Amino acid sequence: MTLQHDTSGIGGHPKGLTTLFFTELWERFSYYGMRAILILYMTAPLAEGGLGFGIADAASVYGTYTMAVYLLALPGGFVADTLLGARHAVLLGGVVIALGHCSLAFGTLTLFYAGLVMIAIGTGLLKPNISALVGSLYTPNDPRRDAGFSIFFMGINIGAALAPLVCGYLAQSDGFRNALYALGLNPRSSWHWGFGAAAIGMGIGLLQFLMFWKHDEPELANTVHGQHHNHHARPQIVSTAPLQHEQWRRIGAIIVLFVFTVIFGVVSEQAGSSLNLFADRLTRTEIFGWRFPSSWFQALIPLYVIMLSPVISRLWLRLGERQPSSPAKFSLSLLFVGLAYMLMIPASLYAAHGAVSPLWLLGVFFLQEIGAVLLNPTGLSVVTKLAPVHLAGAMMGIWFLASAVASKVAGFLAGFFDERNTTFLAQYFGALACVMLLASGVLALLIPSIRKLMGGVR
Repeated sequence: MTLQHDTSGIGGHPKGLTTLFFTELWERFSYYGMRAILILYMTAPLAEGGLGFGIADAASVYGTYTMAVYLLALPGGFVADTLLGARHAVLLGGVVIALGHCSLAFGTLTLFYAGLVMIAIGTGLLKPNISALVGSLYTPNDPRRDAGFSIFFMGINIGAALAPLVCGYLAQSDGFRNALYALGLNPRSSWHWGFGAAAIGMGIGLLQFLMFWKHDEPELANTVHGQHHNHHARPQIVSTAPLQHEQWRRIGAIIVLFVFTVIFGVVSEQAGSSLNLFADRLTRTEIFGWRFPSSWFQALIPLYVIMLSPVISRLWLRLGERQPSSPAKFSLSLLFVGLAYMLMIPASLYAAHGAVSPLWLLGVFFLQEIGAVLLNPTGLSVVTKLAPVHLAGAMMGIWFLASAVASKVAGFLAGFFDERNTTFLAQYFGALACVMLLASGVLALLIPSIRKLMGGVR
């Protein structure tokens, strides 16, 4: 039976998608649980158990860390292509990530930095290769391919939605701090319990990946577009022949979309930094007299994606060959993110008079995640379709380089956040919105040229 006809998994998709779905769910739980509290922990005063960093310093560390997470995807893809194989790279990456979160849970500044380094290295091994494994489940022209990545993307966001609720509660809530005090433990250590929960999440992901390692043979073998290979043998370099003209053209299309992905990421990555600080310092975190951790706003992002992903996935399946091309989906995604940040202009101005309604952030994140659902799974899918067979892991690593560049720039920009100057914040978010709307228009004009570079791939 070919991969093209394997319908034994989620929603008629290949069986291996189920294992990868849950592995990535728990890995993202660990990542987004830690990310939801990271900048808040760094900027919290020492008296409250934080590191006492200034906003500029904290945003710089945040940007460097998130950049490294994606930057290391490039060597991670190369290591899988030439040495470990995708499955072993995923396994090793998960182990290193879990050790990194454990390091954060112990509370010294040295271990804090060591933990960030380990998580970045582990994610660099895991992230590009698990995406490449998803792509290997389908033949290049399988119409289920984009839908499969949308399902995979939904798994990411289930983990990301649970993470801030659990890790944020442990790190920030008065209820948990009071429980620690009642047990004779230091309530200021609550941040580290949040990091510890992230480590447990990664451990669960590793356990289920190992449990189903054998069950999914040959679906999760090191396959390339439907050709099975011995998974336990050391992988070989498939080809050293020069790339053909058509392959170079397709790589050119990836590069063009790469540029717009960077622009998208610079703005969307504000969610974990400047918007996280806006939620913490300028937004009401109380409903009917009940206070909730400000990090819980981070759960809105994946919750919206969970709502939207099946709708978009079903839409693409229904449209089939009539669905918008990949560049058109990219253009639409930039448009929605631009509209999202337009809402931050009045929200910032109203914040001059006190903490604003949480409805502003609800609206911002909703529009932003429409854009994310249009762009992220499409980007992963288009790289696996356009990349030369023997460079699949490396090209996926290059794709994540876009997020690396965007994350560092986003962190630098977030360092200018100043809750005391709400007029500047309105200008700051307004400028981001204008950049996104302009980029959307430019990309729309380039769609015919990009489709020519892509050849027959949509």
